[in-house]
Amino acid sequence: MKGDGKMLFKSRLKWVGLVGLVLSVFSLFTHFLLARYTEEGFSEYQATVTIFSWRPIFENADLSTSTPLYRRLWGPVRQLESLYPHATPRGNYAAPILKTNGFVFVRIRGGFHEIRNSISDVVIVARLLNATLVIPEIQSTTSRKGISSEFKSFAYLYNEDQFIAALAKDVRIVKTLPKNLKGARRKKEIPIFKVSQSASPYFYLHHVRPVLNRHSVVELVISDGGCLQAILPHHLEEYQRLRCRVAFHALRFRQEVQELATKILNRLRAPGRPFIAYDPGMSRDALAYYGCGELFQDVHTELIQHRRSWMIKRGFVKGNLTVNSAERRLNGSCPLMPEEVGILLRAYGYSWDTIIYISGGEVFGGLKKLIPLHGMFENVVDRTSLSTAWELGKIYGREANLVDKYPRTSTFVKEEMKREAWKTSGPRPRPLPPPPARPKYLYNIEGWWGWVAESDNEPESTVMELRMNAHKLLWEAIDYMVCVEADVFVPGFDRDGKGHPNFASLVMGHRLYQSAASKTFRLDRREVIKLLDELRDHLYEANHTWITSVRRHLRKALLEGLTHESTRSKPLSFISHPLPECSCSRHGPTNTSFHASSPSSTHSRVQAALGVTHPCPAWMESDTISQSMDKAREEDLDEDDDSSSAGLFFRDSGGSHGGGGGEINNKEEALMEDQEEVEGVER
Repeated sequence: MKGDGKMLFKSRLKWVGLVGLVLSVFSLFTHFLLARYTEEGFSEYQATVTIFSWRPIFENADLSTSTPLYRRLWGPVRQLESLYPHATPRGNYAAPILKTNGFVFVRIRGGFHEIRNSISDVVIVARLLNATLVIPEIQSTTSRKGISSEFKSFAYLYNEDQFIAALAKDVRIVKTLPKNLKGARRKKEIPIFKVSQSASPYFYLHHVRPVLNRHSVVELVISDGGCLQAILPHHLEEYQRLRCRVAFHALRFRQEVQELATKILNRLRAPGRPFIAYDPGMSRDALAYYGCGELFQDVHTELIQHRRSWMIKRGFVKGNLTVNSAERRLNGSCPLMPEEVGILLRAYGYSWDTIIYISGGEVFGGLKKLIPLHGMFENVVDRTSLSTAWELGKIYGREANLVDKYPRTSTFVKEEMKREAWKTSGPRPRPLPPPPARPKYLYNIEGWWGWVAESDNEPESTVMELRMNAHKLLWEAIDYMVCVEADVFVPGFDRDGKGHPNFASLVMGHRLYQSAASKTFRLDRREVIKLLDELRDHLYEANHTWITSVRRHLRKALLEGLTHESTRSKPLSFISHPLPECSCSRHGPTNTSFHASSPSSTHSRVQAALGVTHPCPAWMESDTISQSMDKAREEDLDEDDDSSSAGLFFRDSGGSHGGGGGEINNKEEALMEDQEEVEGVER
């Protein structure tokens, strides 16, 4: 009996232990579900328990926001503080007529920035033609590419209802064509116009409108990132403001995209620090278009050359296949490399623990190209390190598993390739010979290594790759929201693979409209390359004079870059520089709050870039912000420290504020440097 009692006691202990184990597992599972899937109420809690790949590291816990150094690195640009967004109609602007001339149906091809430009243009075209606009169809987001059936075309990226409601007083918009016209479109019985980016109002009024009156519907096919010239005649200035209302107010991303972008922004700001958004602009098409292939090595150069050859055959590029990339780089026609941007930011004063958000749909060359930037800055992040795979998957919707009808068969590369055969192979670009006696592994054969080594023609995109192109639109939408709200924005390049303003240009235009005084470095790449080449042979021995030159150039880029944008970007894309039509001045048209310390030459150049700004309405003037001369002089101080070269790359940069380099010890020296800088700019 005694033995039976012991056995019963032990069995009960086992059952108690088993029940406790089950309850513990259930508790952990419930904890995981709450942290991962609860939508609201636990968002802050979720951010603490979800395992992200980013854990910020800072040198100092406290960040003083009242120091001149902080204002120099993160503060607003004083000369632009008087500019405010003002895109509402100002003159005679009638409401849309109920009875229109017909319907305008639009198909848009291209990437994120091309779609955004095109939508802004088609609204103007519909207004010009007095037509009803059908919600544009985005070709990259059709169901045949395997995307979710929850979102169709325009609604895949933007909020349709918001778009229609925001433009109700400007143009009539409907979601679909009437049934009879749908049938005519399926039978290809409606007239189609393939329009260029530089089409004029005259073209629409004298060529398209007569056809619209006869057929009650026209179809526009847009593939160049726009369908109307950027600079309109002066009597159409209200239509320029309509472009701003479309791009900056009506085009809101759909709810799921906005929610994820807001979460990422909250996680970026959770440490209580400002952050820099950096867009590399290093797409394969842009590198091929401008002939920057030799900036890379090995197979990446050949991939760029393949793309350039394809562009030449189709007439997109006029020139030779072989281009001197070094000359293009010196001319400022190539993107800045991430390590070059990192050197500039460290020289300007941003410390190693500054948060940098990497944006853009593609960084050609992969993560390898970002390694030097990671070496200079600890907290380099992107959307993948600030969100979970489940959160990203949610914005895609429920997508079916895709299997290609014609799967790409992997070709077997020969174990040895004769060097003579390599030299005498066809006209395809061969910038580098193959490494001798190099073994071929499976991953070399299946990917782009295989077709580069075996074929003259790049293989067609698979269904999965086409769906990935649609996903890139959503990624860039998230990055766009983050970049617009960033404390500082730095573009690595401002042109796409067709020579037009790219993603970064649209971000700069939106920031110029929404918050003109926010820090945006519009770099002159030609001058930057000269500065970097001065340091190339003695990179770790940067002297005080060189650092001063870099800081002087970056400060000039905040204002003088506006002149460059107004003369180069605006003629191609109005929303990349929507001034002065879409802004107003809170201090009148002639006074843009320039202080006495601003050089007159800089003042005149910026005034020329801004144009004649309208005075803001009275209700804006009631909240005028006054700035003292003492504060202005204090902000102008160039806090150049006598940093050694180690301050550019290593952690102990001598800074005490977590936001930048060390403060200068001698105040008189700082005043002398500031005076020299002002005199140098005036000269």
